[in-house]
Amino acid sequence: MEIEALNIVIVIVVAIIITFYKGINIVPQGEEWVVERLGKFSRTLNPGLNIIVPYIEAVRQKITTRDIILDIPQQEVITRDNAVILTNAVAFIRVTNPRDALYGIEDFRLAIQQLVMTTLRSILGEMTLDEALSNREQIKTRLKDQIVDDVADWGVTVKSVEIQDISPSASMQDSMERQAAAERERRAIETTAEGNKNAAILEADGKLAAAEREAKAQIVLANASAEAIRMISDNIQDKELPAMFLLGDRYINSLEKISESPNSKFVIYPADLQGAIKGMLGNVFKK
Repeated sequence: MEIEALNIVIVIVVAIIITFYKGINIVPQGEEWVVERLGKFSRTLNPGLNIIVPYIEAVRQKITTRDIILDIPQQEVITRDNAVILTNAVAFIRVTNPRDALYGIEDFRLAIQQLVMTTLRSILGEMTLDEALSNREQIKTRLKDQIVDDVADWGVTVKSVEIQDISPSASMQDSMERQAAAERERRAIETTAEGNKNAAILEADGKLAAAEREAKAQIVLANASAEAIRMISDNIQDKELPAMFLLGDRYINSLEKISESPNSKFVIYPADLQGAIKGMLGNVFKK
């Protein structure tokens, strides 16, 4: 009998210890525990010492209330101009209502991950490649605004969504490099053609200016010759002699210049040059 009584006491003591162990709960800082009573939501336990009713109440889920870093996997997105880009992101979330996070969605982490991926794909699909590569802040803002209401229904707050990378696919990068090379070659050809055109224009302008100056010089020389003939005619009554004198003078000057050339070997002059000069001098002396 004594042994049976001792066994009963031992069982009672063990049951009491187990009951106290199940009823006393210490919740660490940064967590909240969801308690169910007979399978139904009862309350949440805040950080610190908490007591529940053993065997009737039980802790269903331990949920962290700290910021959660949620990685968004890389995915392919087709832009509005049919370019393929690769993008991934990271979301910073926090559970503000453990009850909704547990009962409102089966897995809030997976749900938010899929929601961010779908929304990001939709936003980038409305942009061209250049817009997607140069508007990260705009994409981030639109992404957060579009998911914040849906996520709030699950008892979660989106603190921030950051775009980690947006880059063209390997095939797109190869196409962009070839396009850039072709554009650089086209610009080089245009620059060369523009330089040649400007050079031709400058050369033509130079020739035109030279021709204009040569024409002006010829006019000046003609006026000078006319003035010289007039002055000689005023002093000599013969009308033909002044012109013949000037022509002979110029012819002699031309022969002198030809003789000064290093390549000249012969000097050609008319056979009657001496007779013409003598006739001119004879006429002068007669007068």
